[in-house]
Amino acid sequence: MNEQKITVENYEQMVVQSDRPVLVDFWAPWCVYCRRLGPAFDQLAAEQAEVLRAVKVNIDEEPGLASREQVDTIPTLILYGGGQRLGSIVAPKSKAEIEAFIREALSR
Repeated sequence: MNEQKITVENYEQMVVQSDRPVLVDFWAPWCVYCRRLGPAFDQLAAEQAEVLRAVKVNIDEEPGLASREQVDTIPTLILYGGGQRLGSIVAPKSKAEIEAFIREALSR
């Protein structure tokens, strides 16, 4: 995946003003589970590129964004659409679980 990092500076443009849904992965490099989930997130991002944008927020580099979005546990994935938070999932166990979360959140 050509990883797109979200920062305080580009959050508004990349997430809130996006013309398609945005799946944000809140993670940290020291988080073993985050690193294990990374390949599934990257694969899903590539497969769903026509439907949504997948981006990452390193909570060590952007603690303000994590706090603002009330991320207490990582990995946390939050799906945004139309500038609104559509839902979140904490520590998903598989790519299939992430896909199910996306389908459910987008169908509301």
